[in-house]
Amino acid sequence: MKKSFLFSVLFCISVTLFASTPQGKVIEGQRMASKITGYDVNYSVYLPPGYEASQRAYPVVYLLHGYTDNETAWVQFGEVNRVADEAIASGDIPPMIIIMPDAKVTWYVNNHSGTDQYEDMMIEEFIPFVEKQYRIRSDHSFRGVSGLSMGGNGALVYALRHPDVFGVCAPFSAAVYTNEEVEEYLKKDQKQWFTSIYGDLDKNDQLPQHWMEYSVLEMIKRMPAKEISQVKFYIDCGDDDFLYKGNAALHVALRDKGVAHQFRIREGAHNWTYWRGNVIHGLKFMGEVFHR
Repeated sequence: MKKSFLFSVLFCISVTLFASTPQGKVIEGQRMASKITGYDVNYSVYLPPGYEASQRAYPVVYLLHGYTDNETAWVQFGEVNRVADEAIASGDIPPMIIIMPDAKVTWYVNNHSGTDQYEDMMIEEFIPFVEKQYRIRSDHSFRGVSGLSMGGNGALVYALRHPDVFGVCAPFSAAVYTNEEVEEYLKKDQKQWFTSIYGDLDKNDQLPQHWMEYSVLEMIKRMPAKEISQVKFYIDCGDDDFLYKGNAALHVALRDKGVAHQFRIREGAHNWTYWRGNVIHGLKFMGEVFHR
């Protein structure tokens, strides 16, 4: 009887605490008609608690989904709205707006054939469009980019190619591949996801130039450390993630280049259990950068 009573009390307390946490607002089903891509780009938005009652402008995080997911994944499976609500209420992160665009399976880049210019759309159309719709601080030091898997790679690509646009980058389980891995994929039956975006091996079995242009590891080799260091980087990957090799190579490349960054390996695999439980670390890191 005593145990049953104690359980009831604890349950009531937990429900009360959850109910008392100020909740932000999730808006789904939004879209932008893109002239660059020729198709509508769907997106979801998280607005922090107090947004509608205030007049202030907020920092923003562009949170990118993984392969075959869409703009609803980070809320539906990642529960990022709940994580953000609790972290804002506790003071662990500042209030921020989170924008979640749908990228289909574009890898967030311009494809080699020029038929889908997703990166150009994102930088030239989508970000300016969204930041006119909501009260967002448009200075690059208050603009972060994050994501998981394909979206983690996309976040790194954007941060490296557009350090004037993004001030902080926090990829999770980023789909970063070494040249050796990509060459192996292209020589086997695992290349269908790759060739439509980056192209195929040339007649001399050399990697396509489009891949070399967008490879995160190749970009780090080419870029001056000072330019890379314009962005603050937080890199996170599970110890059982199949993408461990590229993430480890990314850490080594940044270390060898002398670029300060945070690199975290935690227990977990390539799944929503890992991302749902660890996205808070990336939000905290970006929040600290926004705080200055």
